[in-house]
Amino acid sequence: MAPTTGTLSARRTSDPILTTVRVFAVLTVVNLLWQFVTAGEFIGPAGDEAWEAPHATGAIVLHVVSGLAMIAAFALWRLRGAALWPAATALVVFVLSFVQAYFGMGSTMWIHVPGASILTIGAVAVAVWSFLPQAVTGASR
Repeated sequence: MAPTTGTLSARRTSDPILTTVRVFAVLTVVNLLWQFVTAGEFIGPAGDEAWEAPHATGAIVLHVVSGLAMIAAFALWRLRGAALWPAATALVVFVLSFVQAYFGMGSTMWIHVPGASILTIGAVAVAVWSFLPQAVTGASR
């Protein structure tokens, strides 16, 4: 009979790639909230043009954080065997952020406003998924 030391093997409880997905997915959703607030301020009844520059800056930040969320989601899929759909959804959110920026002026608001809803649904789906047990299970393989 082999002697035992009574120690347990170390087990990782978190994954740095999953944590990265979580951080950037949540930042994407928070940034979208900022976009809604700033848009409401300069497009609303008062029409304060001072909010247009913060809204445009938020769009650039949205490109960055959604792009990083997408890269991390694809890394999680490729390296840890997580589901592919969150990475694909993050890709759609990233690409749609540029479409949104293109159609964000004047007569194309009829495209911009519904596009913001689609973008938000995708971003929230990725963020929520990243905190579900299925994300952890797929990432810990």
